[in-house]
Amino acid sequence: MKLIRFGEFENEKPGVELPDGTRIDVSEHVTDYNEAFFKDDGIKRLKNWISNNAKTAPRISVDVRLGSPVARPNKIICIGLNYSDHAAEAGMAVPKEPIIFFKATTSLCGPNDNVIIPKNSKKTDWEVELAFIIGKKAQYVEEADALDYIAGYCLMNDYSEREFQLEREGQWVKGKSADTFSPLGPWLVTSDEIEDVHNLNLWLKVNGETLQKGNSKTLIYKIPMLVSYISQFMTLLPGDVISTGTPFGVGMGFKPPRFLKEGDVVELGIDKLGSSRQVAKNYVK
Repeated sequence: MKLIRFGEFENEKPGVELPDGTRIDVSEHVTDYNEAFFKDDGIKRLKNWISNNAKTAPRISVDVRLGSPVARPNKIICIGLNYSDHAAEAGMAVPKEPIIFFKATTSLCGPNDNVIIPKNSKKTDWEVELAFIIGKKAQYVEEADALDYIAGYCLMNDYSEREFQLEREGQWVKGKSADTFSPLGPWLVTSDEIEDVHNLNLWLKVNGETLQKGNSKTLIYKIPMLVSYISQFMTLLPGDVISTGTPFGVGMGFKPPRFLKEGDVVELGIDKLGSSRQVAKNYVK
């Protein structure tokens, strides 16, 4: 099942994209795709509702804006340097344990919204990533049980301002958290539809030029390990977003480096998880 949210920013309603591409409004049955929805076995209940109501549910025009398929979560957690080729281009060693950092939840936006280059930014960069969504409360999870805690998977672009992130004092979060820096979607694809999450192709283009190509099979730390590992340090709540890292080909890795400027078009995708498109715009107050 493919969960979507549609409508104006911060006023989205829940929907579902059916296998034939038809989009239906499910707000009669679901308030939103939020912590309460996932906590209350919402995916199973929604599947049952759709089996009885899909034919009569209101249709959604393909022209309607898509928002993030998850309502603002409690946490957006990211894993750094989780592909060895990306660690090499960044000039950093492969980490001995997963590198964990946060993004502000206000960075979340729709898959095709503009990416806003922050005020005073000189080095806004791209990162195609595979994200997963927590489906139930997770504490001290055993790796063997970890996949049971995942509701589904999404495409995400982990935009980064490299000067804020790497050249100024403090945590990476400063370079990761600007508004529009976490476009998510188009869909949340439920985990039962992804046969092998560790064999999905990822790609990203800037102005039509392919700059990133990778496959999730080369993740250093696989998804079950990440669920287990992170849950040793914090409670994961339903709806939390965890993004697993990016492969080779980010802007800072080029010689000379390449960063976004106004008007650049970023397109990206992952097998089975769809594609998205963002146009870079300068910040205007």
